[in-house]
Amino acid sequence: MFDEQLKIIKRGIEELISEEALLDKLKKKDKLRIKAGFDPTAPDLHLGHTVLINKLKHFQDLGHHIVFLIGDFTGMIGDPTGKNTTRPPLTRDEVVANAETYQKQVFKILDPKLTEVAFNSTWMGAFTSAEMIRLASSYTVARMLERDDFGKRYKSGQPIAIHEFLYPLVQGYDSVALRADVELGGTDQKFNLLVGRELQRDAGQDPQCILTMPLLEGLDGVNKMSKSLNNYVGIEDAPAEMFGKLMSISDDLMWRYIELLSFESLQHIETWKTEVSDGRNPRDIKVMFAKEIVARFHTAIAAETALADFESRFRHGGVPDQMPEISLSAEGPGLSVVQALKLSGLSTSTSEAMRGIKQGGVRIDGEKILNKETTIAKGKSVVLQFGKRKFAKIEIN
Repeated sequence: MFDEQLKIIKRGIEELISEEALLDKLKKKDKLRIKAGFDPTAPDLHLGHTVLINKLKHFQDLGHHIVFLIGDFTGMIGDPTGKNTTRPPLTRDEVVANAETYQKQVFKILDPKLTEVAFNSTWMGAFTSAEMIRLASSYTVARMLERDDFGKRYKSGQPIAIHEFLYPLVQGYDSVALRADVELGGTDQKFNLLVGRELQRDAGQDPQCILTMPLLEGLDGVNKMSKSLNNYVGIEDAPAEMFGKLMSISDDLMWRYIELLSFESLQHIETWKTEVSDGRNPRDIKVMFAKEIVARFHTAIAAETALADFESRFRHGGVPDQMPEISLSAEGPGLSVVQALKLSGLSTSTSEAMRGIKQGGVRIDGEKILNKETTIAKGKSVVLQFGKRKFAKIEIN
């Protein structure tokens, strides 16, 4: 029984600290307290965020107690993870507004009746200045500088504000306050998660196990999914937009999305891989995956409608049956859409390509491209459209 639980828990994870400790906890307690924290720094979640929420769902389906922690207090500090400059703290009003939308969005995955929603301002807001100083005394500056991003900033002379050192301490204390058995986080959060273990040990608690999840690449297949890079799929995107974005990912990236985002069994996914290797069109699998995701965040009917809309646009929407097939080479992980337009001859110059993007006249697989930094990943084959009449099937090698 425990081995089967571990198999589900370890699906798609990056690291577990430690498997032996988690197995011991599972044997001692029927229901573990599973914590994951989210700072409400923006009003909308995207599929990259749901990698972690999906893992919470796995634990929930196994009968464990889920604590969805909204970092309304830490959100006002500003998470310094991965930043080379001090992050501006959010105002209280911004944090509250974003937190409200988070609760609505996460319950498209988690069962609201079985999920405890906690706010770390509940305990941190009651901290006295003396208590905060005592918390700060639990870690040295030298240990803080062991964190990769802090260390790099210090060595390069980039300023580090004192309040940024408080962030991992407050996140760690959340685990003490919640008596967490397991904490989930992205790979970039490992240092903070380890701080939680140390603070729990200092408080006389059994240290939490740590489970880190990989960071999901965006639609470009290169960078981490991010709204600022316009390579994201928002979980509140319209059904047709969500479906179209998922159909645009490369065949190789499709499998990573399926592993981290789909609720299909691993056995079923392996069957799909075998079928594709035997000659089945990967597009068939991508359609089933896109329908699953749209149905999860909208409805099954919306998913069917999005598929019909997609097929109508591509089979009957003015895309010619015959078009040039062009192979382009990329030195790096991909080719920018601007380069692809110019090298394929669809545009006569870089400036014309950029002007076409600005005017909304460029599409990849039917999806309008508005960001000139959009990249077509190496190994991907797409239909590139410039204006109303210029089309080419582009393959990036």
